[in-house]
Amino acid sequence: MKSSDSPQEQESSTIEQPLPFDPSQPSIPISYPIKTLEELETRSYFESFQCPFNKSSVPLKTESLPNRPRLLVCHDMQGGYVDDKWVQGGTNPDAYAIWHWYLIDVFVYFSHSLVTLPPPCWTNTAHRHGVKVLGTFITEWDEGKLICNKLLATKESAWMYAERLTELAVNLGFDGWLINMEVNLLKEQIPNLEEFVSHLTHTMHSSIPESLVIWYDSVITTGHLRWQDQLNEKNKPFFDICDGIFVNYTWQVNYPDHSAAVAGDRKFDVYMGIDVFGRNTFGGGQWNTNVALDVIKKANVSAAIFAPGWLYETKQPPDFRTAQNRLLGLLENLSRVDSSTLPSTDNLEIAQGLGYHISVEGNQLTDAPWNNMSCQGFQPCLEFIDGPTPDSIQFMVDLKEESYLGGGNITFKGTLDDNAPFTIRLFQGELLLDNLPLHLTYSVKSKGDSLLGLSLQFSSVMNERIWVLVAPSEMNGLLPKFSKVIVPHQVSKMASEWIVNEGTVAMDVHMLTEIHAVCYRTKSRHGELLSELRADNQDGAPAPVPAEYFAVLGHISIKNFSENLFFPPSTAWVTEIQHVKYSSISQGYKAVSLKLIWKLKDGNDSLFPNYNIYVEKVAKNIDGNATGTLVGMREYLGAAHVQAFYMSDLSIPSHIGCLKFIIQVCAADGSYQELDDSPHMLLDVEVVALAELQTGLLISG
Repeated sequence: MKSSDSPQEQESSTIEQPLPFDPSQPSIPISYPIKTLEELETRSYFESFQCPFNKSSVPLKTESLPNRPRLLVCHDMQGGYVDDKWVQGGTNPDAYAIWHWYLIDVFVYFSHSLVTLPPPCWTNTAHRHGVKVLGTFITEWDEGKLICNKLLATKESAWMYAERLTELAVNLGFDGWLINMEVNLLKEQIPNLEEFVSHLTHTMHSSIPESLVIWYDSVITTGHLRWQDQLNEKNKPFFDICDGIFVNYTWQVNYPDHSAAVAGDRKFDVYMGIDVFGRNTFGGGQWNTNVALDVIKKANVSAAIFAPGWLYETKQPPDFRTAQNRLLGLLENLSRVDSSTLPSTDNLEIAQGLGYHISVEGNQLTDAPWNNMSCQGFQPCLEFIDGPTPDSIQFMVDLKEESYLGGGNITFKGTLDDNAPFTIRLFQGELLLDNLPLHLTYSVKSKGDSLLGLSLQFSSVMNERIWVLVAPSEMNGLLPKFSKVIVPHQVSKMASEWIVNEGTVAMDVHMLTEIHAVCYRTKSRHGELLSELRADNQDGAPAPVPAEYFAVLGHISIKNFSENLFFPPSTAWVTEIQHVKYSSISQGYKAVSLKLIWKLKDGNDSLFPNYNIYVEKVAKNIDGNATGTLVGMREYLGAAHVQAFYMSDLSIPSHIGCLKFIIQVCAADGSYQELDDSPHMLLDVEVVALAELQTGLLISG
């Protein structure tokens, strides 16, 4: 399997990462691979400072793979560990990302290091959408032969290394492995290779039900490195002892059919490879990727898309976001026909894990550019159209328009006739309501007489479709088109232009299957539309002209439970500050680096997957003691997805006596604990600084 990274890109990545890197020492959390068998064998990764930060905090929402053709996406972008290596987020708003998760069943994080561990940002957002995440174990070239000699020396060594890989997946929270043995082996090594694959599959299944081990089409049963480009008798023994095969991408037109015949009732476990770069791949890849997909679909097997970051690396016009929507739109030919399961209590946040600002409930916390896919919300499955559309309303995920929550929203703009609604599907999936009502909240910002509502599609046990409109009373003119209209309670938030709509829908024993946005304009009162009329006929009679429409959807929150979530008081948490280190950055200023950790005393932390981290800088009085007087505004430091946060080089002016760190607890439904009620921890700047000065730990200059 060839990499998509160039020497120049590898050099750039090396410059970004300070050297030498010692994972045992406190530093900004990053994701990184394991490069030697010794590191794997000794479990040194678990002893590193970085390990606790690299754990996924989002459980997989669905476990079993569907019994249909599937789509596997293999990342391989610039050698891996680029912008996504920054566990607590980076500063590049144009970082590579994926948001078409509703098309994908399995995501593989790939690099050419021995053990590629998926950065938690990929696992978190993939799990949020029901997608399994695999790491990669790869051996290549002469070094790979030496590794295999040790790995496959005995049955016991094969089993031991398989168990080490399982431990990593279990502890870091991802779902399995792609095994890529691209070296020539001795025939006598094959039995132990089979032991390695078989034992890895067994231990993974025992530790993580429904986990996956997938074999890459490489070594055959004679030990030779011979890519078969299909499933046949030379590689089927490996297929038989794991969960699937990723077929090399240089196959011929009849190979998918041959592979399906060999696989029998496991034909969906055959993933025919397609290299998006187009290196000898069937159909040529790139913008012809769908040519190979058509053949795969006819054979009724699965597909594996390799290196979709091609469009990012080659800077396909007009821009990454537009090109990504176009490329991933080609994959709908073999998309997930059953779509995602809608979360029973979640915030359908529009943020795509990158942007130019971060907001909470309409309050902008920072205007700094950022990227962190762990912050990507449950994504809408918008039907992106390639090219011009006849519809008068254009819609887009907008990262620059002011946001209600996170760093993104869906903006609708264009022209719209009176009483002529424009509707677009946002989410598709399944959510069984049982006997509990659905609590729905959504935020809107609009101009003029532009209105925005939501339509919900429900299915009964008899497969009867029922449409419910949740919208302001001014949209009652649409009543004949819906079975029911719910007028939500409207709440203005602070001094912003955002309106939060809150409503309850009771649909016992129905399945919520779709959520649509409904754009609408009513006839204006008191002649407000006179300026929008023109005389364009012989009699000079005014003819209506569609008026400008503009509305922004900030977020949607759905809750399918009877009681509101209770946030534990600050006293219910145990907090600690560790690894405090000071440095001097300029006259009158110093900086501090430290680690914050927290946990609930009762251990029931799973209800709270996210945390916002703030700091208050408190002045000292004339005696040098902290006065309790807050200096400036609370400063937003970042988001945490584990119960730890590392702050590097926080600037402290000389008149500051104390730092108060606030851990704002966030629930899955998008609600936040009030800052004054949130757990916090204090650092007396002067006391700690004096102690470090006395021990000679203060770094000057």
